Amino acid sequence: MFIVYSYFVYLTLSLTVNVWVARTLHRRGRVFLVDAFHGQEDLADSVNHLLVVGFYLINVGYVAFALRSPDTPVNLRQAIELVSDKLGIVLLVLGAMHFFNLFVFSRIRTRAKENAAPPPFAPDVILAP
Repeated sequence: MFIVYSYFVYLTLSLTVNVWVARTLHRRGRVFLVDAFHGQEDLADSVNHLLVVGFYLINVGYVAFALRSPDTPVNLRQAIELVSDKLGIVLLVLGAMHFFNLFVFSRIRTRAKENAAPPPFAPDVILAP
């Protein structure tokens, strides 16, 4: 019976963490995306929403996929260890996805700022060495 309780605790904690992270990223990421898309709020909001949908699909899919366990805990200690292992992997996946998204959007932002910069100009006076 410990396995059923372990599944329930794992699903509850994993889905709660997923919802909390998705809401936080949606709320706090908007400013970053608006800047990356040169103040185009509609585009930033649309991309932000699509990112949250993708985030849920990937992470909830992974949580469901990782639910099955070859181990059957026979006591409370083994049940806690099973839930801890599974939840730890979910948190590592969430963290990796977060840093990957930050990397991609920082690259987008850098390129956007480079493209918006004025073109270089030749100096009027060339200084001799």
